[in-house]
Amino acid sequence: MAFHTYSLFVLYLIMISFGHVENRLNLLQLQNDIDKLKADFNSSHSDVADGGPIFTERLSGWTERNEKRIILSQIISMYLKMLENTDKSKDHVRNIAEELHTLKANLSDGSKKIEDLKDLTKLQMSDLKIQRKAVNELFSVLQKLGDTSSSHKRKRSQFQRLCKC
Repeated sequence: MAFHTYSLFVLYLIMISFGHVENRLNLLQLQNDIDKLKADFNSSHSDVADGGPIFTERLSGWTERNEKRIILSQIISMYLKMLENTDKSKDHVRNIAEELHTLKANLSDGSKKIEDLKDLTKLQMSDLKIQRKAVNELFSVLQKLGDTSSSHKRKRSQFQRLCKC
């Protein structure tokens, strides 16, 4: 039951967030397809509850719309990867995969951002050439950080002036 509930919740959240829910019938069909997928994976097995949810807890820390696009893009990729090894002759598997591919296409900018983050983790910061380039960019990076934090301060101070708290 946990897999079904979490999967439906994540897919529903993704669909709502990006305006992809055309009607209630579509979501009900998706729910039926997920029920069948749940049976395929025997997700009522007792070990499903071990360790808590794998996706929904991660979503709570991502609050801004653009941030959510990044994490949701990665979650959709994980579901698509999981479905690669399933029987695609089954209608419910194809329906879910099609829906996920459509959602993934709508989140393409999130995928690019994920790749940027992955590329950053691969940088060899012990490499002298990389270090030189990084030092040359340091002031610019700090300026961008300052611009970001000053805009947040400005928004807070504007709110405080408007708020009659």
